[in-house]
Order: sequence, then structure tokens, then C-alpha cells
Amino acid sequence: MQFLAYILSRLVQMVPVLFLVVLIAFLAMELVPGDPIMLMLGGRANETMLAALHAEFGLDRPVVTRFYSFIVNALQGDLGTSIIQRQPVSVIVGERIEKTVFVIVYGAILAVLVALPLAVIAAMKHDRPVDHAIRLGGMVGMSMPPFWLALLLILLFGLGLGWFPIGGYGEGFFGHLWHLFLPGLTIALFLSPILVASLRAAMLDVMGEDYIEVARSKGLSPRRIMFKHVLRNALIPAITVLSINIGWLLSGAVIVEYVFSIPGMGSLLVRSVGSRDYPVIQGLTVVFALFVMVTNLAADLSYMLVDRRVLRK
Repeated sequence: MQFLAYILSRLVQMVPVLFLVVLIAFLAMELVPGDPIMLMLGGRANETMLAALHAEFGLDRPVVTRFYSFIVNALQGDLGTSIIQRQPVSVIVGERIEKTVFVIVYGAILAVLVALPLAVIAAMKHDRPVDHAIRLGGMVGMSMPPFWLALLLILLFGLGLGWFPIGGYGEGFFGHLWHLFLPGLTIALFLSPILVASLRAAMLDVMGEDYIEVARSKGLSPRRIMFKHVLRNALIPAITVLSINIGWLLSGAVIVEYVFSIPGMGSLLVRSVGSRDYPVIQGLTVVFALFVMVTNLAADLSYMLVDRRVLRK
């Protein structure tokens, strides 16, 4: 019951947060100059066509009325119709969700695969040259802008060595893995230094606990102590870092999808902002906000699986 009550309370907390995010995005688009209908028609626009299209998309109504209609329709699963593509926003976004989620999850998995062994080595070789080298490498990695890092990987592994494709999504699961390796690696190389730092610090804290000293006194090997006791208790900070950086992963996906020509939600957002396609931008805002909140909830639930004491607190 306590577990279900916690989930219910978190779901209730999501409602006002989602409302505020959508409201801010809605008002922000109102402040951007330009008429999306004019952008769509270009030089073919005349007053009759403008008036008809404004009425069709509800752009002739007051902002408050349009926002209320959007909320009511969104609760029914209707995110509106794209001004530019003239298709339901839910269909347009739905076709691209899989690609963006694949890029984010792929990048997060690669980050963990890179960060976990490096953090273990750094903690076991605390204050030795290898520890300092790993920490220095992490500082260099965090200082690189994702856009620049993506271009560097394209030049080195795509155009230079020709090992990986530099764009597209590929066909089939293994085709996706192949085509999205460089985009996933871009995300991983930026995220893994943060994971290494948090895991290393958490493992060093755990290694100073009394029960670790007891394990040492029993003659357990450092390797067994690390993997049986230290690593498990250091996982919560790593989960926290991943959940905190979900927003960055989404923004990073926007950059990565644009650079690598991946037809996901990020590249769709860039095009929609440029053409002021209000319904698509608002629909993406809802999806992005829900993704972040649901992922944070999943991270909190994973804390409980790793350490039951979190729920009791």
C-alpha cells in the first residue's frame, strides 16, 4: 500500500508541473514574431486565404481560448493538426518517438558501459596516476560541446576512417545499432564523465563504512568487496545522475538528431520552430515533459529496488 500511495502521489504532482510547462511553451510561441500561415504560403498569401487559414487553425481566436481548447483536446488524445504538414500532430510525433527514444537509451547504455569500469578502476586506484588520468579525461569530456563532439566523431570515424555511417536511422534493430552508434557515442562521451565522477565519489564513501572494514577483516578480496558490497550501494547516486540528466539527454538528442540527420522528435522540433508550426511545438512540449517526468518516476522506483530504505524514508 505504501508503494502504491507513493506512485499515486507522484502522479498527482505531475499534473500541475505538466500544466505549467505547456502554458510557458504556449505563451513563449506567442511572443515570437512572425505568422506561421504567412511562412507556409510565402508569396502566394492574400487576405482571403490568410483569413480562411487563420480560422481553420483557430489562430484568429484569443490566446486564452486557444490554450483552453488545446488542454481539453489534449486530454482526449488530440494534439491538433500541423499547420505545415496538415496531418494530426499525434501521428507526426508518434512516427518519430521510437527513433528519439532509441538514440537516448542507446546513448545512456553506452555511457554506463564506459563509466562503470572507469569508476571502479578510479575508486580502487584512489589518488594514484590512473585515478588522476581518469578524472582529467572526465574534465576534458565535460568541457566539449555536444555539437562540436558530434562533428569531431563524424570527421574521425565517419569521413576519415569510414567505420560508421554519418547519418540516417538504418533498417532493422541491428541496422539501427550500426547507424546510431556515432550519435549514441556522442551522448555517451558527454554523459559518462558525470557518471564516473558520481560513481567514484559514492564508492569511495561506501569504502569508508564500518561494514566494509569488517569485510576486509574477514579476508575478502578487494575485488569481491567492490562488486558484492561497494558497487551495489553506490548505484543510487548513478541512478540519480541519470534521472537528473534526462532533460539534457533530450536537448542533446535535438542536437544529435540535427547533426546526424536522424528523423526523430529533435529534428522535428528544429524544423517546427523555424516554421512556427504551433501545434507540433505544443505537442512535442507535452511529449517531452511527460517523458522527463515518467523517467524521473521510474528512477525513483528503481531506488526502491536497489535500497528498500528509500521507501521507508
